[in-house]
Amino acid sequence: MKARVDITLKNGVLDPQGKAIQHALGSLGFDGVDGVRQGKVIELDLAETDKSKAEATLKDMCEKLLANTVIEDYKIEVL
Repeated sequence: MKARVDITLKNGVLDPQGKAIQHALGSLGFDGVDGVRQGKVIELDLAETDKSKAEATLKDMCEKLLANTVIEDYKIEVL
């Protein structure tokens, strides 16, 4: 079973990498970009065949390792 976890900074958390991307886009002539937030995507291949068990396992993975839940949000998608 394939799964995807999207991890982004929570609203209100400063995103210096997003600001750097925004500045670089402006330097390259891409005007009109008012804000950039960057994140990460983690794709996993799971042996689990039960979707609800896979979602529970993924949530546990995010809470324990994949996401820093103090400053990051995550979204789980089982494909």
